[in-house]
Amino acid sequence: MADSSKRAARLAKEITAFAQRHGGSAEGQIAYVGQSGARIALVGADGGWGDLMAPSVETARQATEQAGITVHESFAGEMAEKMKTGPYEWNRMAGIQLEGGTPARA
Repeated sequence: MADSSKRAARLAKEITAFAQRHGGSAEGQIAYVGQSGARIALVGADGGWGDLMAPSVETARQATEQAGITVHESFAGEMAEKMKTGPYEWNRMAGIQLEGGTPARA
């Protein structure tokens, strides 16, 4: 088994475990992120969400196929609507905006 096949199999196991923890199923979206590889964004049936990194888009595709999840072209629409965010996420997002620094003064 080639390294990419092994990595895809490990990712597929992680995706399957995520789905089991979050209502028994999950959906995903794969995004190329440059030299870092590809991000697999996951949303579970219960609205829980997370992501995994793959070394390439091809490895990410293999992993999602092996896990048997639906993969969407974009992170929008029904998939995004299923995401549940709580106080932690909202506070974190607000904190990033509020603590982003002050503009430089002339």
